[in-house]
Amino acid sequence: MPEGDTDILLAPTPDAWVQAAAERWRKLLNDHAQCEKKAASTALALMFAYPQDRRLAGALSRLAREELRHFEQVQKLMIALDVPFERQRPGRYASGLRTLLRTFDPGRKLDLLLTGALIEARSCERFRLLAPRLPKEVGGFYAQLARSEARHYEQYLELAQEAAPQWRQRLRELAEHEARLATEADAQLRFHSGPPPAHAPGPAQ
Repeated sequence: MPEGDTDILLAPTPDAWVQAAAERWRKLLNDHAQCEKKAASTALALMFAYPQDRRLAGALSRLAREELRHFEQVQKLMIALDVPFERQRPGRYASGLRTLLRTFDPGRKLDLLLTGALIEARSCERFRLLAPRLPKEVGGFYAQLARSEARHYEQYLELAQEAAPQWRQRLRELAEHEARLATEADAQLRFHSGPPPAHAPGPAQ
């Protein structure tokens, strides 16, 4: 992975995912809207779980408000482009990450913060990859979102570092799992999925 805002990711997004997402970006907007709501919900859940952590509460309150503004912007874009809103089943990415989360503190707090950092870093990477390949109106918006997601990733990582001095090994474990979820073929195209089967590379010859 290149150095910079996404250097905690252990594998780049496959070209096959980028190709599929660029071809089906209108459909992907629906999932993107859901992701923005989930991101706000995650930040709020952490605030309720750790009310005594004032720094966390202040940082994630601001983050949650920004994620909700992003949702409103995606919703407005969908209306302008006549993209319908659809109910959809959750993808395997987030649920797959949750399988490794520890259930008791202090480990659980660290895992939640590191998982938040990984998700935001992956979002940042994918916004950057898609921005130049989409219509100007959408591509420009995604370029702006990439910068926001970079800040969110940094915020989660800073909070994780404060929560546990020995955070690097745990990050490595979670990042290895995240890399598999983001690169292996998925039945459905999602913003955080692997490539759909029709676009996934075949076995090596």
